[in-house]
Amino acid sequence: MSLADVKYLPEKPAHDPEIEAINDEAFGPGRFVLGAYKIREGGPHERALSFVAVHGDIVVASVRMTRIAAGSGRALMLGPLAVRPAFKNLGIGRRLVAIALEAAAKAGTPAVMLVGDEPYYGPLGFKRIPRGQISMPRPVDLDRLLSHEIVPGAVARLVGEVCHADQARIAANVAAMA
Repeated sequence: MSLADVKYLPEKPAHDPEIEAINDEAFGPGRFVLGAYKIREGGPHERALSFVAVHGDIVVASVRMTRIAAGSGRALMLGPLAVRPAFKNLGIGRRLVAIALEAAAKAGTPAVMLVGDEPYYGPLGFKRIPRGQISMPRPVDLDRLLSHEIVPGAVARLVGEVCHADQARIAANVAAMA
């Protein structure tokens, strides 16, 4: 297998079953109790900013982006990022992250956050979010909250509990009607 045979494409609805299988293989059923999944339950991911790696006709990796809010800040949450075991350690995941970050910047997104391992994501431009600045709807290791700032000062605006951006909009509409 040559990396030249791997194509990187925008995610399409037809990819959903394979993406679900990759995520199940990578993270198992326990992933649904994690804080990041709780946020994702709040609304759809941004398909136009989510990507797959394809080898032949098979999806071998994927990365998704979801709009989030915390305080006055808005950003995208990267994840899940998953690669089929036979295709790990080839740079496919890192390439998907780079593609997603480039797309986020082009879309005018101020920042991207994720829950992940700093040794992996640090070289890709992610830094720890200061402890106590944000929280997740379920317990999470605060050292795994990382961000990639696109617009200077954008990460500082992410304060409080992170939620799906659709949920923040609903809460704002309810408050405006009260």
